[in-house]
Amino acid sequence: MVAERRGVAGGCINNGLRIKTDKDSWFFLKTNNDAPADMFEREAEGLAALNTPDGPRVPEVFLWGANFLLLEDLAPSGRAQDYWSQLGGQLAALHTHTAAQFGFDHDNYIGSTPQPNNWMDDGFAFFAEQRLGFQARLAVDRRLLSGSEAAAVEAIASKLPGLIPEQPASLLHGDLWGGNAISDSHGQPAIIDPAAHYGWAETELAMTALFGGFAAEFYPAYESVRPLEAGYRERFPLYNLYHLLNHLNLFGTGYYSQVKGILGRYA
Repeated sequence: MVAERRGVAGGCINNGLRIKTDKDSWFFLKTNNDAPADMFEREAEGLAALNTPDGPRVPEVFLWGANFLLLEDLAPSGRAQDYWSQLGGQLAALHTHTAAQFGFDHDNYIGSTPQPNNWMDDGFAFFAEQRLGFQARLAVDRRLLSGSEAAAVEAIASKLPGLIPEQPASLLHGDLWGGNAISDSHGQPAIIDPAAHYGWAETELAMTALFGGFAAEFYPAYESVRPLEAGYRERFPLYNLYHLLNHLNLFGTGYYSQVKGILGRYA
């Protein structure tokens, strides 16, 4: 029996609720009556994939349905003093888990937007077709981009092999902005709300610099475990075009100018 409920602020897509049972156990409940029927199941599978012994902590999954997901309550407290350096090392360790192809065992969602994850051998083709191209087509269908602007996205996608270094297919959280990097009850790093797949690790790092960004000490800690190729920060706008297109599709024209700026720079 539920003995207590406490609302949690901050969700852009779903509603959050901490609940306590009559056995004095706490859980975290996510709900969304308008969610796609498989959205929470896909999230549960993503959390399971990210639950590696060397990566950041993820909440345990207990139960899900078409409009809810019941999770371990991490009871976040203030971040530990070395939180960001710990997270950097742990995320680098997560990215050392690789696959032979790019994609995932199933399609899933980034926010509430479908995210295709068909397995592909070529990372450039994967990012071009299933990330940039998919979002651009969606934006045209929703009349948020013109046909010529979508063609500019396609032009950028065709140039990727000359702009981005070869990278393995790493296990990614997939939607790692600042709001999805939290702490547990001891102030240690934890990550939530994934769009898990195997892709370029640099795409994950790019999003850590978007929408507020991660603390400076995160990056050297990451590189101490998994060194990066020179100039990786200069490539961030290319990768973040995907997330900005997604935000354009989710939330509307407030993100148009950022998308347009990247198109002007690269197309």
